[in-house]
Amino acid sequence: MKSVKAAFLIVFVSLLCYSTEVMAADSDSVSATVTVQNISLSVDDGTIAYGILVAGASKSTIDLTETQTVTNDGNVAEKFNIKGTDSVDWTLEAAIGADQYVHKFCAASCGTPPTNYTALAEASYTTLAASVDPLGTQSLDLEITAPSSSTVFTSQDVNVTVQAVLP
Repeated sequence: MKSVKAAFLIVFVSLLCYSTEVMAADSDSVSATVTVQNISLSVDDGTIAYGILVAGASKSTIDLTETQTVTNDGNVAEKFNIKGTDSVDWTLEAAIGADQYVHKFCAASCGTPPTNYTALAEASYTTLAASVDPLGTQSLDLEITAPSSSTVFTSQDVNVTVQAVLP
């Protein structure tokens, strides 16, 4: 019986010596916050009335004192892109033609068109501003050239889309 007690004591002491269990504990916390990314823009005033134009004539927002202001309403830097659209009866093209109009944009040092103006495309976006900080703005001037001839003599909606994306 003495040998069993001695063997048990040896095993018990061995367990105590090699035990990795910690008998004390401590904790703390980490304060964490998160904000959801918001990509947003607005265009002020967002309306241009070019009026009635002679076939092949041009008019710009500078002529009308209607420079538009695009504002980054989001909470991260944004890239602004721009594209034009066909109207119901006219197509947006790089050069005027029968029922084909040209719409151009300028973002800096616009001066008298066509200085620094870029033709809008209907199928794809073009960069208007590479990076605009939150609450930052980008000026936008537009110039339209009416078709060289038209079969339609009613008002046409020649809308422009400005898009905000991550740079």
